[in-house]
Amino acid sequence: MEIKRDSYLKQLILRKNNGLVKVITGIRRCGKSYLLNIIFYSYLKGSGVDEDHIIRFAFDADSDISLLGLNIYDLIGNKQKVPARTFSEFINLRLKDDKQYYLLLDEVQLLESFEFVLNSFIRKPNVDIYVTGSNSKFLSSDFITEFAGRGDVIHLFPLNFNEFNSVSKKDFNTTFSEYLVYGGLPALTLMETEAQKSTYLKSTLDTVYLRDIVNRYGLKDDAILGDLLNILASGISSLVNPNRIAKTFLSVAKKNASPITIANYIKYFEESFLVKSAIRYDVKGRKYINTPYKIYFEDLGIRNARINFRQLEETHLLENLIYNELRFRGFEVDVGVVEVRNDNESKQYEIDFVANLGSKRYYIQSAYELGTEEKISQETRSFDMVNDSFKKILIVRNGTIPLRSDKGYTVLSIKDFLLNKNSLDL
Repeated sequence: MEIKRDSYLKQLILRKNNGLVKVITGIRRCGKSYLLNIIFYSYLKGSGVDEDHIIRFAFDADSDISLLGLNIYDLIGNKQKVPARTFSEFINLRLKDDKQYYLLLDEVQLLESFEFVLNSFIRKPNVDIYVTGSNSKFLSSDFITEFAGRGDVIHLFPLNFNEFNSVSKKDFNTTFSEYLVYGGLPALTLMETEAQKSTYLKSTLDTVYLRDIVNRYGLKDDAILGDLLNILASGISSLVNPNRIAKTFLSVAKKNASPITIANYIKYFEESFLVKSAIRYDVKGRKYINTPYKIYFEDLGIRNARINFRQLEETHLLENLIYNELRFRGFEVDVGVVEVRNDNESKQYEIDFVANLGSKRYYIQSAYELGTEEKISQETRSFDMVNDSFKKILIVRNGTIPLRSDKGYTVLSIKDFLLNKNSLDL
C-alpha cells in the first residue's frame, strides 16, 4: 500500500539543485526513509534521471555496507561508524561524468565525520544531496548548524488526517475516531487490531523515543523524564509552568527536580520532536509571554500510549489535532491572549490559536459543539475583544454548523477543515 505524501514531495522538488544539503527531519517512524527512497526516488526516475545517476545508500543496511567491503555486524559489535574515506572513495568512483547526480543517504549519522563528507560533496556542482537521520543528533534542532548555512530542513510530520484518511476504507467519523486515539504513524495503517496498534505505540515510545533522549544527554536516572512525560501527556491544552511542576514532583512523587531540570527535560522532548510548545502571544500588546505555555504532542497516538489510552477527552485531543494540522500547513502557531482593562481590573481572554503564515493571520477557536446561542457567545467572547480585521474562525466537531455566526465569524466543521487544505480561506 502506497501512502502519497505529495506536500513533502513538492517541497523536495522545489529544493532540487539549490546547492544545499536537504535534511529530512522528524520524529522516528514518521516515514522519512520512505519519502526519500521510495517517493522521491520514483519521482527522479519518472522525470528522466538515469538510474545510475541516483545513488542511494542506507548506512543501516547490510547489503549497502557490504558494497564498501565492510561487515555491518563487525561495525556494530565494535561500536564503529562507516569510515569517511572508504565511503567517499566509493561515491567518487560512481561520479563518472559531468551530468547531475542525486545522492540519497539514509541514516547518515552512522557515517564517520558525516558533516565533513557532506560538505565536501556539496561543493561539487553536479551533486545534489538529500539525507535522513534517526538518532538523537538528527532529531535535534541543532543539526543544521553543523553545515554552517549549507543545510535546508524539511520537517516531516506523522501522517496528517488527510493522508491517513486517503488509505482508510472507513467512513469519516470512524476514521476520525481512530486517528484521535492511535495517531498517524504510517506503520499503523497496516495493522488491523487495537491490540496491535497499542502495543506498537507503547513499544516505540519506550524503546525508541525515550531511549534516544536518555542516550543523547547521558541521563542516569530517567524516572523523572518518564514522570514528566506523563504529566505533559495528561495536560495537553493546559498551561505548563516548570516551577509548578517541580513543586508537584516534590509534594506528590517525593522527588526533587528543580525547575531548571524540568525546563531542560521539556526542551529535550521538543528537540526530539515528541512535543511542541506553543508560546502565549499578547494580541493587543504585540508581545510574547514566555511562561506559562502550552504543550502539544507531535502525534496523538504517542500521547495516548504514554498514559495507557486513558484521558481520551475529545475536546483536548481535538485542540491538539488542530494545532498539528496548522503546523502541517506551514503556519507558525501561538496561543492568543487578549487583555482587557476596566477601571483598576484586568482580565485575560484566551484565543486557542493565532496562526501566521506570511501576511496571513487567523484567530482560531476549537469547540466540541456549539448548541445554544449562549455557547456560541462563550466560545467567541475572546474574538469580541480583538479589534483588528484578521479572520476569526470557529472549528466545531459536532452539531449543526452555520457558515457564519451572528457576529460574522466563520464557522467550520472539523471535517471541512481537515479535508480541504484551503478551508481557512473559504
